[in-house]
Amino acid sequence: MQFVHESLPQRVCFQTGEAAAAVQAEIERLGARRVMVMAGPDETALADLVTSGVPSVLRHDEVVMHVPVEVAERARAAALAHRVDAVLSIGGGSTTGLAKAVAMTTRLPIVAVPTTYAGSEATAVWGLTENGHKTTGIDAAVLPRAVVYDASLLRTLPREMSVASGLNALAHCVDSLWAPQADPLNAIFAAEGARALHEGLPLVAKDPTGLSGIELALYGAHLAAKAFASAGSGLHHKICHVLGGKFDLPHAQTHAIVLPYVLAFNAPNAPMAESRLAAAFGNSTALSGLQELRRTLDAPRALRDVGLEAGDIPSAVEGVLALSLPSNPTPLTTENLTALVRAAWAGEEAR
Repeated sequence: MQFVHESLPQRVCFQTGEAAAAVQAEIERLGARRVMVMAGPDETALADLVTSGVPSVLRHDEVVMHVPVEVAERARAAALAHRVDAVLSIGGGSTTGLAKAVAMTTRLPIVAVPTTYAGSEATAVWGLTENGHKTTGIDAAVLPRAVVYDASLLRTLPREMSVASGLNALAHCVDSLWAPQADPLNAIFAAEGARALHEGLPLVAKDPTGLSGIELALYGAHLAAKAFASAGSGLHHKICHVLGGKFDLPHAQTHAIVLPYVLAFNAPNAPMAESRLAAAFGNSTALSGLQELRRTLDAPRALRDVGLEAGDIPSAVEGVLALSLPSNPTPLTTENLTALVRAAWAGEEAR
């Protein structure tokens, strides 16, 4: 057995009901005195709650999905103008992504407080969109120094968003099993993350305010992100990044829709990954377990429902094929990738 696994340096605080105290402690640990609080308009009330003990000098609320370059530039300029010494991110993947964009050029430390299951807070991956093209990369400077998970902050997350965001987290588990740097340790994180999400998400869907389900899903989402951070980006994420960058599709919903089609595409040629996921789902096959979960959650089904036009499919396929995916279990061709994207567009049963 030969592999190289890199663990990222980050403090992780699971403290349900204690976000304000935990955030204050982490800001003090950094020695920060001029904090930029980043939270979208929908997170204003949560930001007020979390920042009660934070020495903030700026509240920045221009948060846009897929982090357009011009939005990132305005946030960077604001940080410099206010002589910020740390960034506090309160929100989902878009908010964390914007904080990363600021850290990438300013090298400011981030404390992240997630309010969805996006997982970006546990990775050193950044993403920026310009002229319909989403670029991603890795930079140690964008990894949040600390993450504060407080399940009580997700009690107001709408059921539909909880489902889509949770399936986005599950996609991190699945993709990590065949991504370029997949290794046995990533697989352990991915399998346990998938198990926790499979158990927790139905509880969240049944009662979006129930802390036990949210805590389990957050735990799974964090493990999923840890696996993804080490393993890298596989076919699923390449497809979704192209769809998001080119056509501005909603991030979590796109991931939730595409996931079963990628699993069906790769599982026949990835038996070890398939068996791990089947076991995590408590089912005879990974695909049947995933589909059963999606039915339980009433998950989003078709890309055409979230804004993709049939005429966009060739451009999407071309964009994915232009990316390097040497580790993908099933070799990609224009024909089989077109069939995958078209099936996801139509919402056909994944086979």
